[in-house]
Amino acid sequence: MFKGKKRKNKENKGFIDIYGTHAVMAALKNIKRNHRLLTISTANKELLTTEIKNKVKKIEILNSKEIRKLYGNSNSHQGIILNTTVLEQIGIDEIFKKTKKNIKEIIVMLDQVSDPNNIGSIMRSCLMFNCRTVIVAKDNSPEITPSLAKAASGAVEKINYVKVTNLSRTIREFKKNNFWVCGLENNINNVKKEFKIPKKCLLILGAEGKGMRSLTKKECDKIISIPMIANEDYGVESLNVSNACSIALYEHFKNYF
Repeated sequence: MFKGKKRKNKENKGFIDIYGTHAVMAALKNIKRNHRLLTISTANKELLTTEIKNKVKKIEILNSKEIRKLYGNSNSHQGIILNTTVLEQIGIDEIFKKTKKNIKEIIVMLDQVSDPNNIGSIMRSCLMFNCRTVIVAKDNSPEITPSLAKAASGAVEKINYVKVTNLSRTIREFKKNNFWVCGLENNINNVKKEFKIPKKCLLILGAEGKGMRSLTKKECDKIISIPMIANEDYGVESLNVSNACSIALYEHFKNYF
C-alpha cells in the first residue's frame, strides 16, 4: 500500500502526490500544474533531464530503503513520486458550451462506480477513444487520488472529471443539449442483438453487480448491452465496468471518428 509522505494538513492543502512513471511524466508536461517536489529513486536517475529539473521546485534522490520507508513497496510508486498542485476541474455548464456545436460526441457518466482503479482505467480508455469527460456524483465518488491517477496512466491531465450534485437532473440537461442518453447494462442473452451507440451520446455505466440505480435508468432514452457469450458454468457472466466502457467507447469511435 502506498503510504504517502507525511506533511501537515495545512501545508499539503491544494497539493497531491502522483506516482508511477507514466502518471508522473504526464503531470510534469502539464503547464497548469505547479510542481513542488519530485522524489525519485537512485535507479531512476536517468529520467532526470534538464527539462524536468527546470520544472520542479525541489528534487530529492533517495535510495531504495529510504523510498520504501516513506512510500512503501515500489510496486505501487515505481520509485518516482511527484508532489504537485491539484487540477481545477471545469463545471458542467462549460462542458455544454464546448459541445454545443458538436454533431458527434460521447461523454461518460458513472452511477455509483467508486473504485479509483476502475475510474482511472475508464479515464485512460476515454483518452484513447476521443471521449473528453467523465461525470460522477459528488456524494459517492472519489477525488483524484494517487491510485486513480496511476491507473489512468496520465489521462487525468486531459480528461475532465466533473462532479455533479444530482445525476438525474444532469441527464435532463444533456437531453436539452441534444444528447441521446444510453445506459449500458449486462445482458447475458444479448448474443447477436444490435449494439449501436448514437452519434451524440451520454453513456451511463452503473456499479458492477448493482448496475444503474432505478432513477438513473428511468432517465435513459434506451438501454444497450454488449453482445457476448457468457460462461454460466464458471460464473463468468459479465465484464469489468472499465472493460465494458472501453468496448462501448471503441464502438462509438470506429463509427464516427
